[in-house]
Amino acid sequence: MALQRLVGDNLSKLGESIAHFSAKFSGYLSVIFSKFGWFLFHAVLVAGLVYLLLSSQPSFPSSQCFPSWMLTRERTNSRSPFSNNFRSPTKIGHILFGIAGSSKTWRNRGPYIDLWWEPNKTRGHVWLDSPPTKYPWPSSSPPFRISENTAIFNGYNKHEMPFAIRMARVLLESFNLGLSDVRWFVMGDDDTVFFVDNLVKVLAKYDHNKYFYIGGNSESVVQNMAHSYDMAFGGGGYAVSYPLAKALSRIFDDCIRRYQTLYGSDHIIQSCVAEVGVRLTKEPGFHQIDLLGDIYGLLSAHPMSPLLSLHHLDYIAPIFPGMTRIQALKVLLKASKANPPQLLQQSICYHKEHNWSISVSWGYSVQIYQKIYPPGFLTIPLQTFKPWRKSGVLSFMFNTRPLSTDPCEKPTVFFFDSVKPVSPFVNLIETVYVGREDRSISACNLNQSLPNIVDEVRIFSELQDIRVAGSRRQCCEVLPSSGMNVTEIRIRECLDDENVAFPLL
Repeated sequence: MALQRLVGDNLSKLGESIAHFSAKFSGYLSVIFSKFGWFLFHAVLVAGLVYLLLSSQPSFPSSQCFPSWMLTRERTNSRSPFSNNFRSPTKIGHILFGIAGSSKTWRNRGPYIDLWWEPNKTRGHVWLDSPPTKYPWPSSSPPFRISENTAIFNGYNKHEMPFAIRMARVLLESFNLGLSDVRWFVMGDDDTVFFVDNLVKVLAKYDHNKYFYIGGNSESVVQNMAHSYDMAFGGGGYAVSYPLAKALSRIFDDCIRRYQTLYGSDHIIQSCVAEVGVRLTKEPGFHQIDLLGDIYGLLSAHPMSPLLSLHHLDYIAPIFPGMTRIQALKVLLKASKANPPQLLQQSICYHKEHNWSISVSWGYSVQIYQKIYPPGFLTIPLQTFKPWRKSGVLSFMFNTRPLSTDPCEKPTVFFFDSVKPVSPFVNLIETVYVGREDRSISACNLNQSLPNIVDEVRIFSELQDIRVAGSRRQCCEVLPSSGMNVTEIRIRECLDDENVAFPLL
């Protein structure tokens, strides 16, 4: 009946078209008929009927007309059913955190999570292996859930990390909660510190309706070689878009059975993501911190990318001298709250009068060298840290420069102390940096002005947004000092024709 109705409708349209055609071009038709007769007329009629039938796109079952391999599959809606259009900006409420933890480790590691977790603002859960022994559960912490029993995978669990399967399934179990308006699933460990404001803005760059797996590699060559350069290291954190999480949910438990010997949960995740056909999108602000000792050198020469996370904090020294780890992180987060995108962003300038090179890591440190060094040298981190593992290959995924006791090469270091707005009427904030270590240092040469005459460094800068790809590093300039033992510096956007040129001696 549907086919008859379709043909009838098209014949009616054909009749109307022919009538219109005949009225307008009757003169031409008479000539055609006189010369070629009704044969040509019937040919035109049949051709017109075929054209109209095809152009109307009848809804015949596709399998009756074409083989299945020639047909385009119907597009499925890969978006979260609760998502808005990509043009709607991603906000903190669109992110669901999944923190892999343990009831045994939470007592010591929970304070790291409490540093950045904001109740009634951030969303997510800590996933534990058993009910916690600490009651009542702190209101400052994320709500906890108990991971599902993974005994059904015992025959497939040959992982060196015995709880790898449970930790990997935190992503699946977070997705299965079916919470509304989730665009991104962000996974981390119970000793991961996230810088949430920056994380929100970085994820907002990406279309959450597409398949994204975003994270970072290890700082260690050995770790990347042992696992994968295409893997987001789980302790540093990684983000999975809703469509990718949905695709993974269909295959995840079967995928786990296919990868029985991988070391950790993050390698299982990466292997399953690869089966979906997605590769890692790298963001340098995720930090696994597969390093030992003092990472001050790395934080003072951070990549030109927003700081997103820090991990393995129990394996490194406190990031500010003279403090506990938690105290030091609170100080860094205080700077972050004042101007999140600018945290750890490096600027370089020169004090020509004193012949100083100055490197600023906003919100963390200021290094003053008694010698002129080019920017390409100062952007290489000082190797204040040790490798995660000793090996015969290169240790780090980035260049380093050695520490030196030579006063011409060793910087005088000032660490972040405080931040405040300059005035309610201008878009300027002031950060203050003070010396927190032994500042006895020899002069580089007899005519050299010593940096230890400076008690504090004051930095004036504007509030910033995330710097888009293709942006330049900000410029800085030394200002006339307002105090005897104070150095003041302004950080600003570089002028179009400006370059960070060091003075020739």
